[in-house]
Amino acid sequence: MKEFQDTIFISEILLQSKIALRAFERLHATHENFDRLEVWCSIQSILVSTGNISKILWSGKYRLRSKRLREVLKVQTDNILLDREFRNYFEHYDEKIEERFENGANGVYIDLAMNPSFRGDFGGNDNRGYNSFDNSLVFRGKRLDLNKVFGALIEIRNNCKRHVLDFP
Repeated sequence: MKEFQDTIFISEILLQSKIALRAFERLHATHENFDRLEVWCSIQSILVSTGNISKILWSGKYRLRSKRLREVLKVQTDNILLDREFRNYFEHYDEKIEERFENGANGVYIDLAMNPSFRGDFGGNDNRGYNSFDNSLVFRGKRLDLNKVFGALIEIRNNCKRHVLDFP
């Protein structure tokens, strides 16, 4: 019974990885033909899809299933997809707005910044920012290297393909 259940989870991981990888393609395409809305649509798709994979592989409630799947798929315990911090920033953005003003926004509120690192502060005042030159996401001074996320997705996707039929 666990093999069938595992196959369903692996198929879902494969689907979510395809969604995220398609979003990476769209994000990369914006570098040549700038579309600010598409940048943020792509980023949000990447974060949600990788968050869904993370919840399957590192479930708080279903730890045994998650551990078994990580073993089957050879996912390392320090995999970058384990950390859902950036997904949570976007998922709970309403809370981040409240916190920002509770802590004193001082009339400065920068959001959806493009290449904030060019200003030299690496996004310390930016709520959400995207650096196209190095493919990184920033949120209030914290940085996520999307290239590392991409690499982890490719590895997980390839390991999934060994266990299930690959459907479009």
